Order: sequence, then C-alpha cells, then structure tokens
Amino acid sequence: MSDTPNILIIEARFYEDITDELARGVIQVLDDAGVGYERIAVPGVFEIPAAMRFAIRAMEIQSAAHRYSGFITLGCVIRGETDHYDHICRESSRALMELTTEFCVAHGWGVLTCEDYEQARVRASVEQKNKGADAAVACLRMMAIKKQMRLSPQ
Repeated sequence: MSDTPNILIIEARFYEDITDELARGVIQVLDDAGVGYERIAVPGVFEIPAAMRFAIRAMEIQSAAHRYSGFITLGCVIRGETDHYDHICRESSRALMELTTEFCVAHGWGVLTCEDYEQARVRASVEQKNKGADAAVACLRMMAIKKQMRLSPQ
C-alpha cells in the first residue's frame, strides 16, 4: 500500500446538488494537500455511520483496498414539517462521534443541518461558505494530531 494518505469521503446523495458542491470544496483542499481520496455514496445522512463502520471493519480484517488515514462525511438534512429532521440530525451525529472516538479516526464532518434549501445552498457553495473545504481542513488537522500523538505512521 502507498505511503500517501488516503481519505474516504462518504457522501449522502439525498440532496445530490448540495453534496456535489460540498465535494467540490473537499476535493480542492485534498488536491492542494496532495492527499488521495476515494468517494462512496450512500442514500442519505442516516446511512453514513454504517458506511464508516463498514470501512473501519474492512481495515480491521485487512480486506480494505486502502488503509484510510481519515474520513470526511458529506450530506445535508433540511428541516421539514415533522420531527424527522431532529431524529436524523441527532442520531447520525451521535453515531459519527462514537465512531470517531471509539476507533480513533480522523474525521471531518461536512453534514449540513439547515432550516431551508437556500441556507444549504449558501453553506455548500465553494464561492460562499464552502463548508466542504472546512470539513476537509478539519480532517487533515485531525490526521496531523493523530500523527503527532504517534497513533499513525510517522
């Protein structure tokens, strides 16, 4: 396997245009940093933690195509008329935090939780808030901290 760090980007595809824009921001940062990446799509935000756990398990049993140095999770949840929004936001963020801390993984969280579509569009846009880039920067910083703590190869 290569010495170049490789990140798994897990993308919820429910709001495809929003996620595509988040991914644009992520990829710009990773390309500038010279970090490799692989993208995997899941139906929605609720499925992101399972996909991350699948990847972690594949690394544990050495069946993974790559040893991922970090994970970036992308997606969008927009408030609707029911409490579905609250459940998805709470449970997916809780599960991702548990995976991040239990398995000591570097993680950049790029899941938007918005009141409406326009707010999501502005947050995702690489010309505006560029939250995808923020998630990539967070992941790279956590990878550096993990390396500093000697939890990953020097």
